[in-house]
Amino acid sequence: MTNDQHEPVFPLLPYQKQALTSEARFRWSCWSRQTGKSFTMSLRRIIRGLRRRRNQIFLSGSERQSRELMEKARQHCQVLQVGAQMINSSAFDDLSFSRMELRLPNGVRVIGLPANPETIRGFTGDVFLDEFAVHADDREIWAAVFPTLLRGDGELDVASTPKGKSNMFYKLSQNERFERSHLTLPDAIEQGLNIDAEEIRLSMGDDELYRQEFLCEFLDESTAFITYEQIAACEDPSLEKEPGLDRLDDFTGDLFVGVDVGRKRDLTVFWVVECQDETLTTRAVFVRRNLPFRAQYELFSHILSLPRVRAACIDAGGLGMQLAESAVEDFGRHKVEPVIFTNTIKTDLAGRLRTAIEEQRIRIPADEALRNDFHSLRRTVTSGGLMRFEADRGEAGHADRFWAAALALRAAGKITGPKHCLSVKPLAFATNGAW
Repeated sequence: MTNDQHEPVFPLLPYQKQALTSEARFRWSCWSRQTGKSFTMSLRRIIRGLRRRRNQIFLSGSERQSRELMEKARQHCQVLQVGAQMINSSAFDDLSFSRMELRLPNGVRVIGLPANPETIRGFTGDVFLDEFAVHADDREIWAAVFPTLLRGDGELDVASTPKGKSNMFYKLSQNERFERSHLTLPDAIEQGLNIDAEEIRLSMGDDELYRQEFLCEFLDESTAFITYEQIAACEDPSLEKEPGLDRLDDFTGDLFVGVDVGRKRDLTVFWVVECQDETLTTRAVFVRRNLPFRAQYELFSHILSLPRVRAACIDAGGLGMQLAESAVEDFGRHKVEPVIFTNTIKTDLAGRLRTAIEEQRIRIPADEALRNDFHSLRRTVTSGGLMRFEADRGEAGHADRFWAAALALRAAGKITGPKHCLSVKPLAFATNGAW
C-alpha cells in the first residue's frame, strides 16, 4: 500500500479491509461495540473522498461524538501523511450550530456536524451517518440527507449498533439498494480482534443488553418498559373493552377506577378493574377523544355512582384538576384520590403495573390499541440518574391507557378493609362535613 493511493499504512483486520475496499455507493453496517466501527468508516470516507475529490460530511449523534469522530479523522490524515488543516466552528460566524472541518490539500473538505435536520441542509458531498440508530429526529435527518447525494453520484455510509426496531437504521436493514455488513463481537474476534467476549458478557450483567450491543440483535423490546410477550400473557380475549355502563352492575367483585385526563392532543381514558382474590380483571376501558370536560365529568360521575365502585384515582395535574376537584366535592376524598404526576409518583405507578403484568395478576382485553399503548412506554435514565418514562404522542395517544390502568391499580391498592358504605349518587354531605 502506498500513500499516493491514499491507502492506510497501519495493520487492519479482515473485516476492516473489506469495508475500506468496498466500491458500494450505499453501504449499511451493523457492527458490534468495540470493533472499530467509527474508526473504520471515517477512514473509508477519507480515502474515498481523496480518490473521488468529493467533500465528506460526517453526522454524529451529538456535538461530543462529532468532535471525537473528527479527531479520528485528523489522526487518519496524520497516518496517511496527508496535510490537513482543522478549523473549529468559531471560524463560521453565521452558523448557529457547532461545526468542525478538515481541509485537505486537493480541496476536499471533511465536515463534522452534530445530527440535526437543519445542519445538513446546504452541504453537498458524500455522507457518513455515525451511530445512526441513536440520532434524534432520524426520519427528518434522512429526508434532509438524500438531496446532498443527488449531484455527482454521492455516496452514503450508514453505521450503528442496533437500538430496537423503531428507527430508520432498522428500516434500512431491509433496503436492497444497500450493501449490508453485519459484524458481531464473536465475528470480529474470529478475525483477530483481541477482546475477551466472555469477560464483557459477565461484567455487563445484562443478557439482553449484551445481545443488543455485542451480538447486534434488533431486539424489539430493548427500549420498551413492558414487552409484547408480557402483555400477551395477560390478555383475555373474552373480556369486553367497552361494555355499556349498566353491564358494570352485573359484576360481584369490588370495582376500582383509574382516569387519565386529556382533551385535544391526548385521550381521556377511564379504566375499570374488578378485584377478585388477588386478580384484577379489566371490566371496562372507556376511551374518549376531544370530549368536552362537562361530558367527561358526566361519564366519571356515572361510573362513581355505581354501587360496586369503591375507589378511584384520577390524574389531577393540568387538565385533570377541575375534574378531580369536582369529583372530590361530590363523592368525597375517601372515594376519589387526586394524583399529581411527579417523577416519583410515575415511577411508583409504572413499577406497580409492570409487576402486576409480570406476575400476571391483571387481565386485560386482547386489543391491538391497548397492546401498542402499553408497549409504547419507554424507561430512560437521565444524566443525573433519575428515571424517566416517555412515549411518543400520536393519534393512538400518549400511553394514556397505560397510565389509566396504573391509576386503577393504585385505587385498588388503597382499599384494604371491609366496605363501610356504598354511594349510588353524589354525596350531598361530602363538602359540608355531615359525618
